Amino acid sequence: MIQIDRRIITHFDFTLIFLILPLMVLSNYLISEVNTTLAHKQLVYFGVGIVAFFLAFIAPIREYKWLIPFLYWFNIFLLIAVDLFGISRLGAQRWLQIPFTHFTIQPSEIFKPAFILMLAYLIQNDPPPPEGYGWKKFAKFSFYILLPFLLIAKEPDLGTAMILLIIGFGVLFVVGVNWKIWTTLLIAFALFAPFAYNNLLHDYQRKRIQDFLSEKPSYHVQQSIIAIGSGGLEGKPKDQATQTQLRFLPISTSDFIFAYYVERFGFFGALFLIVLYAALILHIFSLFITIKEDYFTRVVAVSIAFLLFTYMSINIAMTIGLAPVVGVPLPLFSYGGSSFVNFMVLFGILEHLLAFRFNFLYNSTHI
Repeated sequence: MIQIDRRIITHFDFTLIFLILPLMVLSNYLISEVNTTLAHKQLVYFGVGIVAFFLAFIAPIREYKWLIPFLYWFNIFLLIAVDLFGISRLGAQRWLQIPFTHFTIQPSEIFKPAFILMLAYLIQNDPPPPEGYGWKKFAKFSFYILLPFLLIAKEPDLGTAMILLIIGFGVLFVVGVNWKIWTTLLIAFALFAPFAYNNLLHDYQRKRIQDFLSEKPSYHVQQSIIAIGSGGLEGKPKDQATQTQLRFLPISTSDFIFAYYVERFGFFGALFLIVLYAALILHIFSLFITIKEDYFTRVVAVSIAFLLFTYMSINIAMTIGLAPVVGVPLPLFSYGGSSFVNFMVLFGILEHLLAFRFNFLYNSTHI
């Protein structure tokens, strides 16, 4: 009979689970009000995500860290294969057909855990000096960040590419890079941005930016703002949430689910949700601060915190007209399987690194 080492349970982060569960419950409740079929499918995604969490948790990550570069480069190969053999949908070539099946995968989504693990692997093997990384080390890390950014942006999927860019350089910023490098890059970005806008962005990407900057927002954002405003302080009953029930609010179960949530639960409900996300993000970020020596766990933790914050802030900002509409889901809340499963894999990896962060746990006698 297999027994669980009690010391593993002691170091398991139950706070993380308690902060995730309310998001899942609220998400399924809202989706069920709009479409019960989607709510049932979401429960299936929850089940897959929970299985993925436990598989990631029991995987011997520390013992096989040497495999992480192979995982990274395999995912790079998949991104290159998308460019060569990928399937196009709505003008974007982002999917690969799984041989001998009718199923497809989106390599840019499954790349995120490999990307975060690779950052952790590189930084742990080459920790920053007291004065921060210099140009040589910064260039080395930047290569591993910019390569997937360029491959994913070419699909085109600029939203996902930018998120990887934010995570990668955000991690380097908090870990430690010489301030002269950031100053130089900031100046270079300011000079390069006009050229990139006019020559590198696709027409629809420029249109999204123009809609964002125009005095009148796009139709989707207009309906989202109306839904949010109509919620008032305390929200409306389901039958009176007309923006969603009468189908004025587009994509109310995924991209614009925050607008429906506020229409139903009002300002106080929105405040509760944002505080819940803030608690989750700050809790994960606190691990980066409290765990001093283990750079691998620190980088994984701060990467997940950045990923959650970026997804949440962009999604909410776009629903209220403060950011271009880029199709970024509200993490653990919007309908869909790939994003949820990805986060659960990352949470499972983080829980594993926390529970097994002391070497004696690997070879202990089970009691």
